Amino acid sequence: MKDKRVLYVSSEVIPYLPETEISSMSFEAPRMINNHGGQIRIFMPRYGNINERRHQLHEVIRLSGMNLVINDLDMPLIIKVASIPKERIQVYFIDNEDYFKRKATYTDEDGNFYKDNDERAIFFAKGVIETVKKLNWSPDIIHVHGWLASFLPLYLRNYYGNEPLFENSKIVTSVYNQGFDGTLANNTIDKVRFDAIDDEAIVELDEPNYVNLMKIAVRNSDAVIVGSEVIPDELEKYLNTLDKPVLKYHNMENFSQAYLDFYREKVLI
Repeated sequence: MKDKRVLYVSSEVIPYLPETEISSMSFEAPRMINNHGGQIRIFMPRYGNINERRHQLHEVIRLSGMNLVINDLDMPLIIKVASIPKERIQVYFIDNEDYFKRKATYTDEDGNFYKDNDERAIFFAKGVIETVKKLNWSPDIIHVHGWLASFLPLYLRNYYGNEPLFENSKIVTSVYNQGFDGTLANNTIDKVRFDAIDDEAIVELDEPNYVNLMKIAVRNSDAVIVGSEVIPDELEKYLNTLDKPVLKYHNMENFSQAYLDFYREKVLI
């Protein structure tokens, strides 16, 4: 993987959020590629419960300042960056006052799912892509973790489909048993339609639950990694129908060689 460029896009990364399968793998996989001579970039949302002072986040003025249109509203994009202590790893944070200022990740203090989580996910996907364009950094692999990042494959293939920077990029989506109950907003599909994405690409958004979001992400990916020992039955059955590479689950202790081989032999071909 020497000099290969891998973009990690995740809804959670340690040490900025508590340890989960997603946040742990979103740190361990980039560290592994870094140690094998690859070039990495990590992107995550700048949730309000991330302590900016403790983690030394600072705004990158040259990358901030553009507006992203979400459901016909102009939403300012702010980019912040921090370095993971003791590692040569930088993390880029997608921020916006309206979407990410609140002091939690996905739910309010009463445990209620935020009503605009769909818009937050769309903003995150667009924000990552626009920032990578500004960096003029063409990734060989884009590896997606977590449902809040799951719109990225859809938007990259459909909304940014003619963007030369990503012409040769391969998308890998990891599927975890870490979703959400219920659905996103009932009009999620209309917000994606606003971006002129064809109906056949988003038919599952008629019922925007976790499984259907991941189906769309997987369909727009070149390869899939199973990130949890057990995943929802419907997703497991769906993966069995695919004509694309699928890496079975490997735990944190023995994933390194399996991921390396998968990247080299199944994805970068």
